[in-house]
Amino acid sequence: MTLIDESRVHSTHQVTNQPPPLSGFDPLACDPALGAALTRYAVGDLTALAKEAGSEEAREHGRLANENPPQLRTHDRYGHRVDEVEFHPSWHWLMSRAVEHGLHAAPWTSGPGAHLRRAAGFYLWSQVEAGHGCPISMTYSAVPALRYQPELAAELVPKLAAPHYDHGLRPIAEKAGLLAGMSMTEKQGGSDVRANTTTAEPLADGTYRLVGHKWFTSAPMNDVFLTLAQAPGGLSCFLVPRVLPDGSRNEIRVQRLKDKLGNKSNASAEIEYTGAIGHLIGEEGRGVRCIIEMVSMTRLDCVLGSAANVRLALSEAAHHVQHRSAFGERLVDLPLMQNVLADLALESEAATTLAMRLAAAVEQGEHDLLRLALPATKYYVCKRAPAVVAEALECLGGNGYVEESGMPRLYREAPLMSIWEGSGNVTALDLLRALAKQPAARDAVEAELDAASGADRHFDDALRRLRAELDDPSPGKARALAELLALTLQSALLLRHAPSHVAEAFTATRLGAAGRTFGSTPIAGARTLLERVAPNR
Repeated sequence: MTLIDESRVHSTHQVTNQPPPLSGFDPLACDPALGAALTRYAVGDLTALAKEAGSEEAREHGRLANENPPQLRTHDRYGHRVDEVEFHPSWHWLMSRAVEHGLHAAPWTSGPGAHLRRAAGFYLWSQVEAGHGCPISMTYSAVPALRYQPELAAELVPKLAAPHYDHGLRPIAEKAGLLAGMSMTEKQGGSDVRANTTTAEPLADGTYRLVGHKWFTSAPMNDVFLTLAQAPGGLSCFLVPRVLPDGSRNEIRVQRLKDKLGNKSNASAEIEYTGAIGHLIGEEGRGVRCIIEMVSMTRLDCVLGSAANVRLALSEAAHHVQHRSAFGERLVDLPLMQNVLADLALESEAATTLAMRLAAAVEQGEHDLLRLALPATKYYVCKRAPAVVAEALECLGGNGYVEESGMPRLYREAPLMSIWEGSGNVTALDLLRALAKQPAARDAVEAELDAASGADRHFDDALRRLRAELDDPSPGKARALAELLALTLQSALLLRHAPSHVAEAFTATRLGAAGRTFGSTPIAGARTLLERVAPNR
């Protein structure tokens, strides 16, 4: 028998040159763009929420919710149809905290500044786990659409805004808090909702009976859903409760859950309305006008969600390079790595600054500005996220490609916000429609940009190009216009509100002679930019 020297065996497991986990940190303390926005818009203190978002407990719940996706139970043990979706306890923990923090519909019944505070909180809390942000966002965005039917709004909005996460299928009257979902897309239509074939038959009591199939339904265990169906007067918007007042299940059949690339913790379902009872919102034939109110708010959350994903990827990468060495030097001390991280930091700062400006526009009722700025920003910021996250993942080397690092989860999540609420072409063309129909929208955007005129030659050149494109828009150039508008908005805000070295680096690399990949254009003061955004761990 050969004796084993235990001390030598154990020594092979002494781990060195591995960064500690990024937990127990304050994501607000290392986010100067968000901190400046909170001060600029007098949002108030979000330190407690931020520290909870960066806590080991919250990050562990985020991991568990993602690794234990929801399960569909169509029938109970006796063969009765139940159509229930079961979630991991960590999902419920995340949902409960989001609701208690007022990240759902609370701003609609709160005082001044509530929408800004909610936007900043949603951005911070989305960094814990992105999937549960979907039902939180839907609940927030449902309120403007519901207000087309004041009686329903009076009944539902107080419960949608209540600080109570009351999950489970029960009648609305028995619940302390409600969550809302959206159910629009059909197989044959996708974003073209006017091709929907679901029918809505009026009944004697003023309700409607809905029959049809929905290809994507967000958060099928929520309490109420906004949906589109063809009524006698045309495509109309309806509120469909999951449970009827008598306690019986509405005729909504959950056929299956989608097996998605990412967003694993959140249930996305195919459903059938087999005679479901719905309540008309607004007028028959005006369904798109109603639902677009919801879409506008969820588009804002797509921007916030993408900015949050970018920011977390940056935090993970910046944390890693501070603790990892290669070829005898810490990665953070290598000029080329500094340049890469500085480039990602610029992208994050610009995305966050513009996202918060749009949230301020919602708060202040700047509808003309939003009509152009929101689709352009949704297009561009959400398009940039996958590239940023991929580069941040690469900063971790092979470790970043391993699930335990958390980076693959961020990478799978990154494309989703660009698809949700109108993919790239849809949002870019929406920009053209607004430009044609609402001249005041262009005036509002140009006023926003003119505030930074003369501050930077790259910006002034881009502004001249933008004005020429706005004078001669065409569908074939819609994407280019959306990109240029978003970039000039980001540049204008940074020139006005960020330190000069941040703004100048951004305009030089985004509006000047930029390289095609992150880190390929030299950035002055790259180390300073990196130190500005690195988590303090």
